[in-house]
Amino acid sequence: QASGGEDEIQQLQKALLDYLDENTETDASLVFSRKFYIAQWFRDTTMETEKAIKSQKDEDSSEGTHHAKDVETTGQIMHRAESRKKFLRSIIKTAPSQFSTLKMNSDTVDYEDACLIVRYLASMRPFAQSFDIYLTQ
Repeated sequence: QASGGEDEIQQLQKALLDYLDENTETDASLVFSRKFYIAQWFRDTTMETEKAIKSQKDEDSSEGTHHAKDVETTGQIMHRAESRKKFLRSIIKTAPSQFSTLKMNSDTVDYEDACLIVRYLASMRPFAQSFDIYLTQ
């Protein structure tokens, strides 16, 4: 189930990067936006992985000895993070002009779709998810 969500997020990320790449000729600032998103998603993956492993260690010390289960879960966390990083690295290594030729049979994204994708991906970030907590405090 988690990998399905990951695949969906990666498809949305790829669609957004496709849109940015297609429109770099009309707006040069989109090149920087594209690089920013890739860097931000890479950083998010690293931070989420560190947080997940830390919570695993905290649970391990509080619950006692469930080492086999925790090691498997930590391994799954690392595997998921590595697959996400591999996806982002493949995008970084691909020149922007070549990137558009790697489209996965998807329709082109227009401006409104790109805005929706940005909003959705932003809502998945920890700050956006904890925004209600900040408001109540």
